[in-house]
Amino acid sequence: MGVGAVFQPWLQRWQLSADGDGLATPGSDLLPVRLPNGTAAMLKIARDHDERAGAALMQWWNGVGAARVFELEGDALLMERAQGRRSLMAMALQGQDDAASRIACDVVAHLHVRREAPWPRDMVPLQHWFEALRTAAARDGGMFASALAVADDLLATAEPARPLHGDIHHDNVLDFGERGWLAIDAKYIVGDRGYDYANLLCNPELRTVTEPARFSRQVDVIAAASGLSPERLLRWTLAYAGLSAAWFLEDGDTASADSDLTVASLAGAALGWQSQPA
Repeated sequence: MGVGAVFQPWLQRWQLSADGDGLATPGSDLLPVRLPNGTAAMLKIARDHDERAGAALMQWWNGVGAARVFELEGDALLMERAQGRRSLMAMALQGQDDAASRIACDVVAHLHVRREAPWPRDMVPLQHWFEALRTAAARDGGMFASALAVADDLLATAEPARPLHGDIHHDNVLDFGERGWLAIDAKYIVGDRGYDYANLLCNPELRTVTEPARFSRQVDVIAAASGLSPERLLRWTLAYAGLSAAWFLEDGDTASADSDLTVASLAGAALGWQSQPA
């Protein structure tokens, strides 16, 4: 089993042993490892600022609602590794959609609990992320403009800001066995908690996400589990779906953008829009 050179200094520094093959993502390199005492862990080497900032937030959560961080230095993050066999994605597709949503909401609630420790440095206000939607609205109008109008109103009437995960979906909440369900791969934003719950209704990797009946049911489930009013959840969903579609178009992924725009339309319809507002 070969181990990439990027991991070698950290394997030696923290006395780790490789426990599988490495994996490269757009923003990081990952390697399953074991600590000297045999504990399963994941070594993650960030390749961009977003990944480094997200790692600092994971450390700040201190294992409450998120994977525990064992070490964090420079570009390298060493965190506990999920060993359970359950999957929220599988649950959502195999008749346990409501349960999967409630589990994810419970994890989000733990992440949002107020903590005495100061926030990590370099956290970005949520409104800055919506600049991508502002650009898309100016260029394309339509649903992007509608989503932006809703986003601006939500940001102007936001709940007190708190650190947000920023990318809650069915594959970022994993089964950690005795430790329960925990989040991984945080972003680095602060803002209204509604943003994190809207993510659950927009995941284009979940093939049922654009089904109207499924959407309506999950709005009720997530609103009840989160304590958000259905209307505010729908508005955050519309705003986030527009933003996500704008990001996907920037990446050339029109299929995922279309999925998000369909979700935005479902949210608009549920809010009582008879047709797309000008």
